[in-house]
This record gives sequence, structure tokens and C-alpha cells, in this order.
Amino acid sequence: MDELAVSLGTLALMGACATIAGAAEDLESDFGSQSNANSQVQLAPQVGYLHRIYNKAVCGEPVAYGLLAATGAAIALALATAFSLNIVISLALGATIAALMYGVYATTAYMGRITGQKRFGQPVYLDVLLVTTPSIIAHAFIATMAIATFSYLLNVIIGQPFPFPILALLWGIMTGGMGSAVGDVHYGAERQYQAKPFGMGLPIASSGKIIQKGEAGLRSSTDIAGFCVKHGGPLTGLGLGLTVFVDLWRHIIFIEFANGWGAMIAGLIIVLVIVAFNRIIEIWARKNYGAYREAED
Repeated sequence: MDELAVSLGTLALMGACATIAGAAEDLESDFGSQSNANSQVQLAPQVGYLHRIYNKAVCGEPVAYGLLAATGAAIALALATAFSLNIVISLALGATIAALMYGVYATTAYMGRITGQKRFGQPVYLDVLLVTTPSIIAHAFIATMAIATFSYLLNVIIGQPFPFPILALLWGIMTGGMGSAVGDVHYGAERQYQAKPFGMGLPIASSGKIIQKGEAGLRSSTDIAGFCVKHGGPLTGLGLGLTVFVDLWRHIIFIEFANGWGAMIAGLIIVLVIVAFNRIIEIWARKNYGAYREAED
């Protein structure tokens, strides 16, 4: 019973860390425009829409966060092993170094992308670089620290056999995928273009024609992150936190039943319940907000 209580307490802490990691990851990607809308930010100057949005994406969010989390965790493991540092200090130092490395990548990506568009007249805004880059580094630090922490707990307390930098790599990929799947819904067409009918895709003629003005003055990445912190960030954190909590909860509670098959059956039931709930939400949304455009036509 004591072991079960320790495992469930650790699981609650891991769920909290995952929630923080997911929210920080989504907001960092919004600051740097490393999301589905990035292609439109990249295309905008080519169709005559100059902007002040940070443009840094050099790869997808899952790959970026897999590298970021694994780097921070590997540095933490090296510091704790080689210098016998306290693991909390090691995790903080590892996350700091990884976030600074990420900031270098962000700076070079922004400068490289914008200077590569010189022929289209897109300026390099130094104030955008100086204001947004520290925000990117700060959110990358929070996400890395949280991912590395719950990966360490998963290895040491829950007993996963993989080294925690490998677990951090896998969960970093998961975190980036969650940001792309959940957070981008609250940053895409309705923020870049606005006034779009429910369910409508982006017409090819509108590609790159992003909105340049914000609520007060020209739109910047800070404005976008301020918009996404209302829904995109919290929902991404909630999605990742629930993924960690629900998955490991059924593992801890039911692993002893039916020679391990109890956990598999519990997981299948949870998936079926979520699918049914999603279907109910979709039907409710269609009834309350109207049919998709093609259905009306």
C-alpha cells in the first residue's frame, strides 16, 4: 500500500510537470512562429505582406523538443554522475544550457530566414529579435525542466528501465506533437486571417496574406502569444498532463491484474471513452455552429 501511495503521488507530480511543459511548449512555438502557421509567415513577404512576426522554425515541433529535452536531460545526468551534484540543481543547469542552445538556434534561424528574403523587402527588426528571443529561451527552459523532471521520476520512482535522457527524448517528441495537434488549433486561420466561416479551409488565393495589424499597432509575436495563452497553451498543457496521468495511472493500478493484460484492457477502455466523447462534441458543435461550407453548397 505504501508503495502504491508513493507511485500515485509521484504520478500526480509528473502530471503537474507535464501540464506545465505542454503549456510552455505551445507558447514558445507561438512566440517563434514554429507551428502550422509558420508556412504562411514565411510566404507573406513573397506576396507583399511584410510583417513583424518572429520566423524561426527550422524543423517540426516534435523534432525540436525531442532534441531540446534530451539535451537538457543528458547534461543533467552527466552533471549528477560526474560531479555528484544534487539532481535538482543538475536538472536546472541542464535545462538552462539546453534553452540557451535553443536560443542560438532561434536567433540564427530568424536572421537566416529573413535575410534570405531580402529580395522581397522584408526587414530584419532588431527589436523583434531582442524582445522575442528571451521569451523563447524562457519558455524553452520551463518546458525542458518540466519534461526532464517527470522523465527522471518515471525512471527512478515508477521504475521505467530506459535511462531518463531517452525518456526525455520520447516525451519531448510527444510534447511537440501535442503542441502541433492541440495548440495550433487556437493559433491558425482564425488568428492569422480572422473573419473565416466555421470549418472553412484556407483558399489558395489567400496564402501568405496574413493580418499585419494587431489590437494596438503592428502585430508581433508577443500579440500572438498573448492570444494563445487564453486557450492554446492551457489546452496543450491539459492534453499532455492528461496523457501522462491517465496512461501511467492505468499502468500503476491495473498492471498486477491478468498478468499485465489488465493495464492493456484499461487503456483500451479509456481510448474508447475518449473517442465516444469526441464524437459527441463534434455532433454538438455542428448542430450549434452550422454545417461545413461544402455541406451548405
